[in-house]
Amino acid sequence: MQQADHPPIADTPRPLHDRIGIFVDATDSRDALTKIRRAEQAGVQQVWAQGAGNADLLTLFAVVATHTERIRLGTAIIPTYPRHPLVMAQQALTVHDVAPGRLRLGIGPGNPMLIEDWYGLSQTAPLPYLKEYLEILRGVLGDGAISYHGAFFNVEHSSRNAYGPTTPRTASVPLLTSAVGPKAFKLAGEIADGAISWMCPIPYLLESALPALRAGAKTKNRPTPPVIAHVRVALSTDEAKVQAKARQGVQLATRFGPYARMFAKAGFPKAIDGEEREVDALAQTLVVSGAESTVRHRLEELLMSGLDELMLHLVPIRDEANEREQLLHLIGSLQA
Repeated sequence: MQQADHPPIADTPRPLHDRIGIFVDATDSRDALTKIRRAEQAGVQQVWAQGAGNADLLTLFAVVATHTERIRLGTAIIPTYPRHPLVMAQQALTVHDVAPGRLRLGIGPGNPMLIEDWYGLSQTAPLPYLKEYLEILRGVLGDGAISYHGAFFNVEHSSRNAYGPTTPRTASVPLLTSAVGPKAFKLAGEIADGAISWMCPIPYLLESALPALRAGAKTKNRPTPPVIAHVRVALSTDEAKVQAKARQGVQLATRFGPYARMFAKAGFPKAIDGEEREVDALAQTLVVSGAESTVRHRLEELLMSGLDELMLHLVPIRDEANEREQLLHLIGSLQA
């Protein structure tokens, strides 16, 4: 079994605006392209997305790459089960060809409802499956070839075709994995170039997730990869409306097993059963809100607390378009 070396993980200080990206919600590909171009114009360095309607995300990013110049494009995340790792590598290579150094490929098992109910696939042993998947991606993208024989995949991919040897195609693409529970953060520390969280309370990230990430990295004698913390942001001082929106997010997330278990580990077991006070307490840990100056100060605090990067997800309250513009301006203006 061939495994490529991990690429080096940067440890040089980065400016604040380079450590904050925005998650793009879009109705379709055209809407996503418009929003990403506007983010770049505002000085945002990184966007993240899951898709645009039902559009394929890597295909979308290939299009976006030809209409933008520098903004980094992060997938958060692409489920592994519906596509073979060699297909994923081909798509990543395509984006890299037109936007070298700008793609950050975040992958993960996806939630069971999506994989089993929508696609009709069996989601067994998601973390071991993810480990094999990432090892194949790293070999193909890093070396242009791989011979891999594991529990889930048997892959022989070389730089030869029917006409003989060809020049190996490689791409320096950071490979990140989704992480909610401690085991997933530990695995990210072992194999990934970053861990992407989702709906995780900040205290949980600092007290449980980061130690697991560091422990995983230590077992492989490698630097601890960065954690990209998903942070919901409401640019509003209307506390009642912010809390109502935050509560809706919690109620939706508790329907999915991995998030319910994570919330319990984070100290909110009664929120899973809908206990109102605990749902409200949990909701408050998941949203940064207030006037622009208040939000700015809180984001700066989070980046000084031990979190490497923030993936900001707008929670619209009154005027979504105007609030998105405010958030883009806030991110782009962070220079220190």
